[in-house]
Amino acid sequence: MTKNYNVGIIGGGVSGVVIALEFAKYGIDSILFEQEKSVVNGPPFCHLHAGGNLYPDISDEQCKILMKQSIEMGRLFPQSIDKRPTFISVPKSEKYNIEQIINRLDTLVEYYKILIDKDPLNEILGTPEDYYKSYTKKDLITLAEQPTVKFPKTSDEWIINALKFIDYNKLKTPVILVQEYGWNLFRLAAQAQLAIEKTDKCNLKTNTTVTNIKDVRHLNLDYNWQIYTGDTVYGVNYLVNSSGFKTMELDASLRLNTKRLIEFKAAYISKWHPIPGLIPELIFHGERGTPHGMAQLTPYCDDFYQIHGMTMDITLFKEGLIQSKSNKTYPVFNADINRKLYLGWEEDDINTRTKNAIEFISEFMPAFKTATVGGPPLFGAQQIHGDDPSLRVGEVSFPYKSYARSEIIKASSALTVSNQILNKIEEEGIIPLIHNKTKYNVLLDSISKTEIDQMAFQFAIERGYPGALSRLIIENE
Repeated sequence: MTKNYNVGIIGGGVSGVVIALEFAKYGIDSILFEQEKSVVNGPPFCHLHAGGNLYPDISDEQCKILMKQSIEMGRLFPQSIDKRPTFISVPKSEKYNIEQIINRLDTLVEYYKILIDKDPLNEILGTPEDYYKSYTKKDLITLAEQPTVKFPKTSDEWIINALKFIDYNKLKTPVILVQEYGWNLFRLAAQAQLAIEKTDKCNLKTNTTVTNIKDVRHLNLDYNWQIYTGDTVYGVNYLVNSSGFKTMELDASLRLNTKRLIEFKAAYISKWHPIPGLIPELIFHGERGTPHGMAQLTPYCDDFYQIHGMTMDITLFKEGLIQSKSNKTYPVFNADINRKLYLGWEEDDINTRTKNAIEFISEFMPAFKTATVGGPPLFGAQQIHGDDPSLRVGEVSFPYKSYARSEIIKASSALTVSNQILNKIEEEGIIPLIHNKTKYNVLLDSISKTEIDQMAFQFAIERGYPGALSRLIIENE
C-alpha cells in the first residue's frame, strides 16, 4: 500500500480536474487518475453555452442553469474563453419559431441581470442590454452593403462580416446575434494541468489505468476504498467517479446498475481561404437527426473552422446513441464506433464526413464549398443520465456513502458538480467544515497566459490537431 488520500478521482476530464483543483485550493489532498498522457481529452467542446441557445428544444430552466454555470466556469478559466459572439438563425424550411427564441432570450436577459445583481463580477458576457440583438430583413439588406471590418467590435460589425458569405434569403427573419462565446478545450486543459502540477495537494497520475476498486469500508481501516493500478494500490477515504462515458463500467465493478444513455459524436476540422474580417460562430437551426439537422460553423485561428452537422452522415452515427438495458450493466458501442474511439479513424471516413460537413455548411454559405479537410475529427462519447437524450444539464449522484458519481453532460456543469461533492464530503465528516468558501482559485490564477499558450499548443500537436486550434481568435486582455 502506498500513501493514503482523502479523495480518489477516477478520470481526468473537465469534471475530474475541476474537482481536484477546487479541493486543492481548500487543502484537501487527492489523487487523480487519467489514462491518457494529459488531462481533458474528450469529448470535445467548443462553445460556452451561456444561455443554451444552440438547443431550441430544451426548457427555459435548463437555459438559465447553463447560463449560470457557464459564467462560473468562464470566470474560473478566462484564458480559455474566445469572446466572439454567435449568429443564431432558422432556415425557412425548418419548424422553429423565431419569436419563441426571442422570448427565451428576453427571459435570459432578465436572469443575467439577477446574476449580476448578486455578483457584479458575473458580467462576463457584456452588459445585459447587449446580450443579444435581432436583425430584420430590412436591417440585413442595409448592413450587407457596409464594408467589412477586419476586427469587429460591435454586434453590427460582426453581422456585416457574416453577411458577406451567408445567403440570408434562405433564413427566417429576424436573425439574432447573441453573446455566447467560444470555449477552447486545449487552453482549459493546459491551465488545469499546469495548476495541478504546481500543487502538492493533488497527485496527478497520467498514463494510468485503474484496474480494480475494492470497497473496504466494512474493514474499519483508515480509508474506505482501495484503488488498484497494475501492481500499486492506493487507499482513499472518498471515491469520485468522473470517468465520462465509462462511468457505468466503474459502477459495474461496484455492483451498481444505473439507467444511462451514451452518445458518440464528432466534429470536423476544415481549412478555408483567408477572409478579410472575423466572423461569428454561425448556427442554422434544424431538427436533430434529420437531413436538415442543425449546422454549426466555429471559427478558429489561421482559417481553420470546426463543423457540426446534426445529421447521421456528419456529427451523428448509426447506433451512436445507446442505452443501458435490464440484461446488461452498461451499453456497448458497435465495432465501427469502438474502432474510432480506441484505434482511430480511417482516412476515407475522415475525408467523406468532413466533405459532407463542408457541403452542409455551403447550403447557407455558398463560398464555403472551396473549404478542404483541415485535420482529423474532434470526437468522443458522453453519458446522459436517465433516458432523455435532449437533457443538457449535468448533475451528481451519491449511490453509496463516500462515493460520488459525476454525471456532467456539458463542460459548464463541472464546477457545480464539484461544489456538490465538496458539500457532501463535509456532510460525511471526511473533512472539517469549510467556513470561508470562495469562487476564486489561486492555483488557476497563478498560471500565466504564456504558460497556457505553450502547453495548449503542445497538447494540440500531441493529439494530432493543427496548433492553431489552441489559440483564441480574440485575445483576452
